[in-house]
Parts: sequence; structure tokens; C-alpha cells
Amino acid sequence: MIRSSANRTAILIAARDIGIRANADTPEDAVTARNFDAQGIGLCRTEHMFFHPGRLTVMREMIFARTKTDRAATLDRLQKMQREDFVKLFQIMDGRPVCIRLLDPPLHEFLPTTRSGQRALADALNLPVSDVTRRVEEMGEYNPMLGLRGVRLGVTAPEIYDMQARAIFAATIDQGHAGQTVVPEIMIPLVSTKREVELVTGRIDAVAAAVRAERGVDFDYALGVMVETPRAALCAEQISAYCTFLSFGTNDLTQMTYGLSRDDAGRFMSVYVQQGVFPEDPFHVLDTGGVGELLQLGAQRGRQTRPDITLSICGEHGGNPESIAFCRAAGFDYVSCSPFRVPVARLAAAQLAIADKHVEGA
Repeated sequence: MIRSSANRTAILIAARDIGIRANADTPEDAVTARNFDAQGIGLCRTEHMFFHPGRLTVMREMIFARTKTDRAATLDRLQKMQREDFVKLFQIMDGRPVCIRLLDPPLHEFLPTTRSGQRALADALNLPVSDVTRRVEEMGEYNPMLGLRGVRLGVTAPEIYDMQARAIFAATIDQGHAGQTVVPEIMIPLVSTKREVELVTGRIDAVAAAVRAERGVDFDYALGVMVETPRAALCAEQISAYCTFLSFGTNDLTQMTYGLSRDDAGRFMSVYVQQGVFPEDPFHVLDTGGVGELLQLGAQRGRQTRPDITLSICGEHGGNPESIAFCRAAGFDYVSCSPFRVPVARLAAAQLAIADKHVEGA
């Protein structure tokens, strides 16, 4: 029987045995993910929601708040904005899983670095320019990639993660009233110790309890971590006690394992590849012998504590066929990549599954 190319593709895709999700930071990204038939969102980077001009001013007001009352007021405004975005994400994904990463970048990334930008911010906040300049300088870091970001924000400024959790849970209830069951997955970034996870998950659980009491509605959610530091992979046995999933952020994990800056390595990467120092750019193709070893160790140790823990990767490696093959062999549940790489990832996963079946049947 002759089948159309569309039918052949559909049969091929149905054979895959590792999930393919998309990284989607905004409702517009989620629409693209759905159009490419991603099985869910594997990484929603919430900071992208704050860079819209109207929201950026409120974010800056929060950073410059002088009292707890002022900060609480601005966080409440941000919470309502995030809630609207999460409702849209849940609506677009229509019951498919959505993994939301809590705020990751350092707060100084939301502040202007130019003199003109600082003057404009001073006018918007009705502050002297000198106050704005001083605050920007105080918040600067020598190495922001390894500074006050990710879970460290959640520990030192817990009210920010509280706000985000409240927005997620409120959106979950809103969608429940609309007849859609949503089980959000909340991901804590840049973890390196179990105590960080214990502190943050404890507060998120407390926010969930408060929202349940206020709204009189029950709901479910999942908590997990983004494994981006080598120590998190090595200590996954301890960390997974507080998690239902481990999602390996291979972009940062590659940076920290190699000691390379992804933003700067392009200056010499072609020379390194040409001279055989690296067989491939490790930011494009997963380094299975080094970074991949950390993925395997993290997976094995995480499963020692929680055999049913969900494992995934959410770096751009998730769209690379060779990397998908490695993750599938390691028993990962899904990979997540850019929405536009989803078709390639789906096809690669299907071809791997069919190839294995042919070998088994030989």
C-alpha cells in the first residue's frame, strides 16, 4: 500500500519513545510550540516576561523599594502580570505539561547601565540620578554568571519566589474554574546544595497552602530543580529527596564543566575545533564524555533516592539528534529545545526508536 509522505511522517513520529517539549518564555512562544506539536513546555524562563517596557519599570520599582511595604506593593503588581501570562500559557498548551523556571538572572540585569538610561529611570522613580547610579554600582558583580542569581535570589530575597509561586497557583485555579486541569511544574534554577532546595520548596509549599485556604480550592503541582552546576549532578542523591523531576540545563552545565563562557568562546572555538582540541563546539553538540558523564551520574544518583524521578534536559542540546540519542540511551524521559527545533527533534527521536526495533527484531 502506498502512503502519502504526511502519513509516513505521522507513523514515524508515533514510534518515538522519548518526549519532545519546547522552551517557551512567552505566550507567543507557546503558540509556536503548539504549532510544531511539542508535547509540552520544558522550560519557561519567567524573567523574559519582565523585560516588556511596561513591566520593566515595575520590576525596577521593586528593586529600588525602600521599605517592605513598598516592595510588597510592587510585587503584588508583578504577580498579577505573571498570573495573566501563566493563564495564557496554560490555555495555549491545553492540558499539556508546563515547566516554569523561577527567576534566574541577577537583579542588576534589569537596571540600565548607560547614563541616559539611569537619568530616565531616576525621572520615572522620582529619585536623584546619584541614587540610581549608586544603586546600580552597588548591585554590579565581577562575575554575574556565578553571582547572586537563581536559587540564591530565592534564599536571600524569598519574597520574589513567593510572588511567582502565588501567580502560578492562582493561574492554576483560574484554569480549573475554566474546566481545564493544570498541574504546573515549578523549577528552581542554579541549585548546588540540598539545603537550598529544602528552603525554597518549603516556602513554595507554604504559599500553596495559603492560596488553597484563601481560594478554597485544591490543586496539584510538581517541584523540581534545574541541574546546572556539577555539584548538583554529583549530589543528586541528596537533592532529589525534595524533587519530582531533575531537568539538566546543559548550557550552563557545559559552561561550568569546561570553565568556558558561552558568550565569549566564539572568539576561539573555530580554532579549537579545527585543531582537534574539541571534536565539536560543546555548546552545539553535547560533550558525552565529560558533561554527559555528569548527566549519567546525576540520573543514577537521583534515581537511587527517587526511582520514579522524571529526567530531562532543557538546554539547546535538546534539539540536536546526537544529544537526543545520548539522553534516550541514558533513560531520560524527555528533551526540551527551541520551538523551531521541535520538528527535527521529533523526527530524530522517532528514527532512533525505529532503528532499535529493527535491531531487536533482527
